[in-house]
Amino acid sequence: MTARNALRRLADPGRGAGFITLSIFVGALVGLAAAALILGVDLVARLAGLDVADDIPVWLPFVTVPVGLGAAHYIAIRLSPVAIGDGVPETTAALAVRAGYLPTRSIFVKYVATILTVGMGGSAGREGPIVQIGGTIGSSVARRAHLGEDRITGLVAAGAGAAIGASFNAPIAGMLFALEVIIGAFTLRHLNAVVLASVTAAVTSRSIVGSERILTAFPFQLRDARELLLYAALGVLAAAAAVALLRLVDVAERIELGRRTPGWVRAAIFGVGIAVVAAVNPEVLGDGQEFVGSLMRFDETIALAAWTLAGLALLKIVATSLTLGARGSGGAFMPSLFIGAALGAGFGELISPIWGISTLRPGAFAVVGMAATFAAVARAPLTSILIVFEITGDYGLVLPLMLATSIGTYLADRVHPQSIYTMALARMGIKPIRPAEVDLLDTITVGDVLAGDVPVVAPDATTAEAQGLLDRHRLHGTAVVDDDDRLVGLLAITDIMRSGGPSDQTAVGDAMTPHPVTVTPATAASSALERMAALGVGRLPVVDVDEPDQLVGMFRREDAVRAYHLALGAHADHEHSRQRLGARTHPGTEFFDFEIPGGSVADGRPIKQVPWPAGCTVVSVRREHVVFVPDGNTELAAGDVITVYGTTGGRQRIAERLARQVKAPPADE
Repeated sequence: MTARNALRRLADPGRGAGFITLSIFVGALVGLAAAALILGVDLVARLAGLDVADDIPVWLPFVTVPVGLGAAHYIAIRLSPVAIGDGVPETTAALAVRAGYLPTRSIFVKYVATILTVGMGGSAGREGPIVQIGGTIGSSVARRAHLGEDRITGLVAAGAGAAIGASFNAPIAGMLFALEVIIGAFTLRHLNAVVLASVTAAVTSRSIVGSERILTAFPFQLRDARELLLYAALGVLAAAAAVALLRLVDVAERIELGRRTPGWVRAAIFGVGIAVVAAVNPEVLGDGQEFVGSLMRFDETIALAAWTLAGLALLKIVATSLTLGARGSGGAFMPSLFIGAALGAGFGELISPIWGISTLRPGAFAVVGMAATFAAVARAPLTSILIVFEITGDYGLVLPLMLATSIGTYLADRVHPQSIYTMALARMGIKPIRPAEVDLLDTITVGDVLAGDVPVVAPDATTAEAQGLLDRHRLHGTAVVDDDDRLVGLLAITDIMRSGGPSDQTAVGDAMTPHPVTVTPATAASSALERMAALGVGRLPVVDVDEPDQLVGMFRREDAVRAYHLALGAHADHEHSRQRLGARTHPGTEFFDFEIPGGSVADGRPIKQVPWPAGCTVVSVRREHVVFVPDGNTELAAGDVITVYGTTGGRQRIAERLARQVKAPPADE
């Protein structure tokens, strides 16, 4: 390679130093945007008279919160509907169905809607919105640099991670958030971009807003190993609080006030409900970051009673659910930390007088509680742990953190499988399948391709008989089972040759390989193939999950090939569905799926000869597990699933025509 070509490669924005430069540039822009959002929310809160909770008149939230939520919804729905909501699901959806596309103008709309929602008293965080703003910055920069889809994904993730790094001065946590939540996979090819952007954003934001607006806490230590029992109990409480929040958010989202009720009116009505909650305790207003910081800095004493803190956590759950249900612009990140910190501090204060083994510090329980609660709400335990490490600057609580977040995440996932983010995606009709850096065969199990009955041989049969069996069935090996149908070994042609060749004098039991490595129907096809490669064999016995000596089939190399084609078909089907979902932009037209009935007008005829209604186009055909783009000469067959792009009226006409039987279906044999 010449020096000139090397310099061109470095200058190329999609390669080497060029892409690194873009990542740093994105990080700097996100840092500026995060600082602007922090300062903007604080300014609006101060102008609205909501900056000091103790001085807020009871009547004031009944004005500011409905106005803020109503105005935020109205502006967003008019100028950029993608700016409605948390921000994290919208960013993930862009990667899932729009190849990372986020409209640039949504940056300003999201900013205005967020400062109105949070600054005027809505119980939400600014972290979710800044994630979307950061992702949009990354998307816009990547598109203007004419990068490919994979590089766009990298910069969108870098912008989102940089947003968290800037919000908490926690670049490592920002990196993990981007990989764990946004991309959903720890892909090395995006790591450099995410790290550089997160560090740059954190430095930029902190230099502008100062450390006083960044969440900080004292370092804490685990004083007695027996305290781990208390932290385990806190993990259970965190899971309960997370599930309560998730379910109430879902309920609030489903509340409808009638089709003719404008969205901004609905948001304002929800705002009145938030004001009612704030009348009990105004600390629930806004993101509550200052209150969370005060809880984490508590030492041996605490200013609020345990039951007051527990009640405050409950009020915050209700207020946050109403805010997110109002569909303004705010996230669940900081409210989750608020709920966990209040719950943890209250738990520590309640247990401290009766513990007696060691001196408990409510601040330590607040720190662990907020990490466990956010982990349970977002299903992001690694991000939660790293945020605490970077906030406290100390690893003294590593064991309590790992224990509580693991318990909280596990229990919440068992009770409520969806996180706050995947729940929002489900409402959009999106269930992203992560294309992580794994083998396609990871998505197919042995049971998916397992054949029916397989020939077996008894251990007391001769190798000559076994050779005849293998020849008749064109096999290179088979399982050996005893009279009770229990697997006792594996016999291959190489085993017969090693014993001296087929013989009437040599028993299979003497030539076979005893105690073979096995798999179950639930084993991933990739794992089965790895075992075959490691052992240098061409087949593995498949046994029952509950009875490891009960043979149910045989997994061979040809089954691995079938599994690969099955995985490719499923992957192509998913990609096709993603493209279809992303293309639904033209009003009045949609994608429809139809299965070709036997004997219909389309069965056995080329596409060009089928009388399709005007305005309808066949865009793909799925035959078994293979999806392909047809042309006019493609002959359709019964059982094919066609995807048609057209109007709702065209859909009805196609359904009617396909339902007509123009030829008699073949008689059953």
